[in-house]
Amino acid sequence: MVDIAPRWTRLDHDERRSQILEAAAKLFAERHYASVSTKDIADAAGVARGLLHHYFGSKRDLYLEVARQMLRIPELPVLADTDTPPVELWASSVDSWLDLMEANRDAWLAATRAGETGHDPQLRKILDDASEVVVERVLEALGFDSAGAPPELRAVVRAYGGLAQEATREWLERGRLDRAQVRVLLVGVMPLIANELMPDILAAGKPKKRPARS
Repeated sequence: MVDIAPRWTRLDHDERRSQILEAAAKLFAERHYASVSTKDIADAAGVARGLLHHYFGSKRDLYLEVARQMLRIPELPVLADTDTPPVELWASSVDSWLDLMEANRDAWLAATRAGETGHDPQLRKILDDASEVVVERVLEALGFDSAGAPPELRAVVRAYGGLAQEATREWLERGRLDRAQVRVLLVGVMPLIANELMPDILAAGKPKKRPARS
């Protein structure tokens, strides 16, 4: 008689953890947080529900870890060819970022929607930290020293990150822009801001000199 009972696959700690995270990320990408149960995640991962609690504690803790994973932005390949014009280096970085978003569409959309679920301080911090990482990546791609960048530049780059996020949603989720149109927008806007608008932005923030008293 053939044994057709399901067999558990023995995995090491990191592999099992990754398996659970992958299953949870897929479910959270497809459905809202409240509609996903720990049983759903355990079934999708092929593990006992108690194992989820062993690795992550509560469903909320697992969701926060999934958010961290989804929002983890790898270093973009910035070409070191000094003969290549900076605008081309920046365009290559944008292309790499768009490739990343396209390859991880569902996870990216779930991550960008995460901030719309309510006022969750821990989730808000995860999103804020991810936004600061994006600032570092953009400054690096543009050839700026991130450590010496004025706070106004960091703030403007972060605002650009919000534009990039919404532009990718218009492409990947709403379909009102295609990839080529998003590329034109993202390649063109940041150098325009950094090279032409930043001097005016910095000047506008300087305190006005008061006239001397007679």
